[in-house]
Amino acid sequence: MLERFLEYIAVEKRYSPNTLISYKKDLEDFSAFLLQTEAHEDLVMVDKKIIRNFMVHLGEKKIAKRSINRKLSTLRSFYLFLLKVGEIKTSPLENIQSLKFYAEKQIPFSEEEMANQQLEANKPAKKSLLKELIVETLYQTGIRRAELVNLLLENVDFSKREMKVIGKGNKARVIPISEKLSSLMAEYLLIRKPLEADKIYFFINTKGKKLNDKFVYSTVNTYLSLVTSKKKKSPHILRHSFATHVLEYGAEISKVKMIMGHSSLASTQVYTCANIEQLKKVFNSAHPRAKKNVDL
Repeated sequence: MLERFLEYIAVEKRYSPNTLISYKKDLEDFSAFLLQTEAHEDLVMVDKKIIRNFMVHLGEKKIAKRSINRKLSTLRSFYLFLLKVGEIKTSPLENIQSLKFYAEKQIPFSEEEMANQQLEANKPAKKSLLKELIVETLYQTGIRRAELVNLLLENVDFSKREMKVIGKGNKARVIPISEKLSSLMAEYLLIRKPLEADKIYFFINTKGKKLNDKFVYSTVNTYLSLVTSKKKKSPHILRHSFATHVLEYGAEISKVKMIMGHSSLASTQVYTCANIEQLKKVFNSAHPRAKKNVDL
């Protein structure tokens, strides 16, 4: 049933390769738990008690609540599939609630940090131009790390200054490229030397192969350590910074939603209140009571 499920979410749901890997790992971990505690690996023979025991098991292993919830989400999808194909009559996840937790606040980089002179002073040499381009592409377009890694060469249109990326659910969207970023990308193409097997991808490492997620994360973390002491220096925070800054400069939230590839406006609205200091400035300069210092 596992293989049928993975085929279903790949073909019908059109989930990304990374999601397929994650789902498979979660279900294999659950199967291993079944073998250890129930002496079988039959995913059909599962009830609510086993699901709760699995949650306790993960908690005892100090697995983060966010990760436990992700595994529960995988199991929900799997058992909904079993319901769909008639293998079970009720889902063991029915009425099983996700764990509550307070998400760590994502603090975007400021404009000052992103424009820091240290970045200019420590720009990589031509042979390392790729690293600078990775940071600039993530910050100037707001794309996800996986979208950058999988960007196809044919999907970058220099004449129109735009690129097409494939996001979650294999949904394609077109993103504009600034003149500065376009020039940097064109400069990179002059030194790009891909192997035959990976020549379809835009971003290629020094060995001629397609980039991997770990390299992108390490590049961003190292590069931004020059300009900030913030703990979080990940590709996602660059995406967060992109959305925060373009909204602060008046971009329509519906347009930002399209560029970010969000499925709902609520996901984009998170960024409208990311910078409380900016909101204070707007209030103090624009609200009549603030300008006149009138007591409420």
